Amino acid sequence: MELTFVGSTTRIVDIEEPTQVGQARRVAQQAAVEAGFDDTDSGRVALIATELATNLLKHAKSGAVHVAAVPGDGARGVEVVAVDRGPGFNLAECLADGFSTGGTRGEGLGAVSRQADVMDMYADGRGSVVMARIYPKGFGRADLLFAATQQTMDSEPVCGDAWAVAVRGGQRAFLVVDGLGHGLSAHDAARAGTSAFVGQPFDEPVGLMKSLHDAMAGTRGGAVAVAQYDAATDTLRYAGIGNISGSLATLEGSRGLASHPGIVGVQTRRAQPFDFPGVRGKLMVMWSDGLMSRWNLRDYPGLASRHPAVVTALLHRDFNRGRDDVTLLAARLGADP
Repeated sequence: MELTFVGSTTRIVDIEEPTQVGQARRVAQQAAVEAGFDDTDSGRVALIATELATNLLKHAKSGAVHVAAVPGDGARGVEVVAVDRGPGFNLAECLADGFSTGGTRGEGLGAVSRQADVMDMYADGRGSVVMARIYPKGFGRADLLFAATQQTMDSEPVCGDAWAVAVRGGQRAFLVVDGLGHGLSAHDAARAGTSAFVGQPFDEPVGLMKSLHDAMAGTRGGAVAVAQYDAATDTLRYAGIGNISGSLATLEGSRGLASHPGIVGVQTRRAQPFDFPGVRGKLMVMWSDGLMSRWNLRDYPGLASRHPAVVTALLHRDFNRGRDDVTLLAARLGADP
């Protein structure tokens, strides 16, 4: 398998009153159409968005539905995630038809699980995250265990962050770019970086970072981090310049991934990559400074074992600064077939 995918901003629909359920359905269905789904599969996406948004109102009283396009092995999919700060729920019970905490028929999450190709969730006393991924019928191949959640600063029409992923056999390459500041100039800088990355995602990190620096010259520049995983050697190589943060996590703890000072495209030192062997099964998280840095997955028991899309949505819920563009990318290393 080989693919390169440049990500886009997550479409987020606030769910606070009944008319917004229809808005979530329309946004999700439009994402399905853009992904090339036929009417039947677009209908599955619409049903899932409707059920998740309705559950938010019934059980949490409010929340948000996140919609994003995701690449799969041979087909593009649609990801729909419901996020709330409600009372949480028992995961096993809520998947059974007929179970309800709100006096309803209790068919919502059961219906979602039947229609989705991939489903995962997390809940505690701070709220819940329910994730569904849908691919065209006949997809039949493995979901790629990575995810990204990205949001534009409220006052801006475009996002100054960017992300991309590349797959080649057992190799994975990930990029997060944060254009300096926000708005159109930051957006242009970030897109210059992704354009350079997609042509050579598996190049040696020092040379790759030099190519990104050259591509971003003439823009306002930004922060960049590149992560490359090779299943054959079970090694992660990580190189970062600027304020992109990174972490490798397991259920037992985590370790940081270091970046060097500088502004790619403006003034920077030679990139120094770091190698991390024996990382199979670990969760890698990369994020821009629109996310608070003082969080620890150990405060969320079991979260490090969930699907990366659940992790990014939850961290966005609890640690988004709300005053800048924000990007989180997470990947389960070595877990894809």
